[in-house]
Amino acid sequence: MGDNILNGMELDSMTAVAPAAIALMPRLVPEAGDVIANTLAFLRNHLNMDIAFLSEIKGDQMELVAVDAPGFEHLAAVGDILDLDDVYCLHILEGRLPELIPDTEAIEFCSQIPITSRIPVRAHVSVPIWRTDKSVYGMFCAVGRQPRKSLNARDLEVVKAFAALAGDEVNARLDRDKQSGDKKDAILNVLETGSFEIALQPIQRLNDQVVAGYEALCRFSPLPYRPPNIWFQDASDVGLQIPLELKVIRQAVALLDEISDDQYLSINTSAATLGSGEIADLIPRVHGHRVVIEITEHAAIENLDVLLMEIDRLRDMKVRIAVDDAGAGYSGLQQIIRLRPDVIKLDMSLTQDVDKDVARRSLASAMVQFAADTHANVVAEGIETAAELETLRSIGVEMGQGYFLGRPELSDDVLAKLKSA
Repeated sequence: MGDNILNGMELDSMTAVAPAAIALMPRLVPEAGDVIANTLAFLRNHLNMDIAFLSEIKGDQMELVAVDAPGFEHLAAVGDILDLDDVYCLHILEGRLPELIPDTEAIEFCSQIPITSRIPVRAHVSVPIWRTDKSVYGMFCAVGRQPRKSLNARDLEVVKAFAALAGDEVNARLDRDKQSGDKKDAILNVLETGSFEIALQPIQRLNDQVVAGYEALCRFSPLPYRPPNIWFQDASDVGLQIPLELKVIRQAVALLDEISDDQYLSINTSAATLGSGEIADLIPRVHGHRVVIEITEHAAIENLDVLLMEIDRLRDMKVRIAVDDAGAGYSGLQQIIRLRPDVIKLDMSLTQDVDKDVARRSLASAMVQFAADTHANVVAEGIETAAELETLRSIGVEMGQGYFLGRPELSDDVLAKLKSA
């Protein structure tokens, strides 16, 4: 049989233990790649059939969603749609035909079904695939153009066992599709209703603890509460990352008119959104020097040239570029080298206990020296104690943020305090 999902297991031994097949398969198949495709190929070979397929029943039709038919692709292909009246599936489900038919000429009713003469069908085996709610998803079928009179009950047991495995995979995919649909609906609702708020966390100069600017953070309103990184990851999963980030950025940029003219706003974005070329259009040129665009993810950059072109465009507007999580790992250092940021944000893994840990202090000092050599500014994130603040200041870190200096607050509350001061 060649290379199949059972790695050469003898089929006679498999059929001899067919009742145990379901227990065996979860250990055997996950390494095989596409479970359904490999299962169909295995069964087609095992049953010596010409075509094997998985169908989904939709109303009074069925669609082929997976097919194994080498040499007979013109007869059955993924996406083909057939009327249930023209095929065996509904008749099997409703008990008019058996699941296993070694020779269709032995059953007169088969000759009345259009698919019998169209292929032609001389051997047929088909069992249902069930959803978790016990409704029928579709059928797991194998078809032969010649009779297969040796087919027997043990073969049917093997088909049922593998159909159960395929059913598990189908239901897992349906569950993933539902989750994806739910994610997409939630993100679309946020895009439509704008159900989020901008929070501001102060960024202070460490030498005098004057607020030099704010980092704009997003707080989503829908309940139950979920942290922003989950929302943005969901948006990325369903292809809505860029629209969501741009909507948040647009709302954050509007705050530039509300904060002091000598303060800047640091705005988070992914490399994908920055590379879209749409951020520059959201920033008024008059405020460009007061904006820091902070690249917040360290995933591989798909098109570095495009990203660098957009960075140059922003720099022409006096916008500064920041890379966060410096020191958090190799990927963060790679971003610094590639993007040559104007602002380097030290990750809290470096700032935490920097007053007590020589290694952290040494790495932070090296980053400060690197920034000086490359004419960049340093902002330390996650400052939580006076000792951390003093240590960072002593090694030359210019600015910082963290709970010790100020927690994020909703922008309306921050602006109200600024107006009353």
